[in-house]
Amino acid sequence: MSSPSTTTGGLAQRKLTRDLESERILAGIGLLLVAVACFATLDSATKLSTAGVPILMGVWFRYAFQAVATTAVLLPLQGTALLRTRHPRYQLLRGGLLLASSTLAFFSLRYMPLAEFTSIVLIAPLVITLLAATTLKEQVSPLRWVLVAGGFIGTLVILRPGGEAFSWAVLLPIGLVLTNAWFQVLTSKLARTENPLTMHFYTGWVGTLLASLALPFVWTALPGWHWWALLCLMGFMGTVGHFILILAYQRAPASTLTPYLYAQIAFAMLGGWLVFSQVPDRVSLIGISMIAVCGAAGAWLTVRERRVPIEPAES
Repeated sequence: MSSPSTTTGGLAQRKLTRDLESERILAGIGLLLVAVACFATLDSATKLSTAGVPILMGVWFRYAFQAVATTAVLLPLQGTALLRTRHPRYQLLRGGLLLASSTLAFFSLRYMPLAEFTSIVLIAPLVITLLAATTLKEQVSPLRWVLVAGGFIGTLVILRPGGEAFSWAVLLPIGLVLTNAWFQVLTSKLARTENPLTMHFYTGWVGTLLASLALPFVWTALPGWHWWALLCLMGFMGTVGHFILILAYQRAPASTLTPYLYAQIAFAMLGGWLVFSQVPDRVSLIGISMIAVCGAAGAWLTVRERRVPIEPAES
C-alpha cells in the first residue's frame, strides 16, 4: 500500500509533466504562428517580385537560397548521414512535385490577390482526404465528405466560374493544390523511413538543380539592388519559415497545430491590404470563411479520430 507522501509525490510529478507538456504545446503553437507569418511575408514578397523579376528566375533564387542555407546549417551537424536515403527516386519525384507547386504559386501570385490565393491553397488538406479515399483506399467518414464538399464550394465561391472575375489565371492555384497534395501524400510515405532533415535537404537541391535547367533562358540583369534585396527576403522567409515549422512540429502534435495553419489567411489579408491595398469583397470573404471553417473542422475531426494529418502546403 502506498504511503500518503508517495501518492502526493506521484501527483506532483504528474502535474509537473502536464505543465511541461502544456508549455511545449503552447510553444509549438507560437512557433507555428511565426512560421505562417513568414510564409505570408514570402507570398507578399513573391507577388512584388513578379513585377520586375522573371518568374522562373525568382523560383530558382528561392530554391538556391534555401538549398545553400540548409546545407550550411545541417551538413556540419549531420555529416554524411544527411545524404543517406533509401529512396533516391522518390526524393527526386518529391522535389520535382514541390518545384511544380512553387512555380504555380509564383504564377498564381502574379495574377491573384493574396487572401484569395492563400485560401485556395489551404484546401490542400481536404484534397488529401479525397486522394486518401480514392487512391490509398482509406475509409473516410461521412462528416469528412461534408467538409470536403464545403471546402470545394468555398473555392467555387471565390473563383466564381462564369462571372466577370473568372479567368484562366484562377486555375493556377487549383493546379498548385493538386501537385502539392501528391507531394504531401509522397511525403507521408517517405516519412515512415526517411529522416525529415534529409528530405528537406534533397527537396532544396532537387528544386535548385531542376530550376537551373531554365536559368540560362530567363536570366536577366535586374534594374536595381532592391530587386536583389526582395529575392533575398523571399529566400530568407522561406528558409526560416520551414525551419520554424519543423521546430513547431517537434514541440506539439500535428493534429493540435493544424487548425492554427488557417491563421495564414489572416496574415495574407493583412499583407494584401498593407502592401497592395487589396481587400476581399463580400462574396470572396464568404468563400474564404467557408474554407477556413471546413479546414479547421477537418483538423478538429482528425484529433477526434486520432489520426496524424499530413504537413501543410508549402510555397
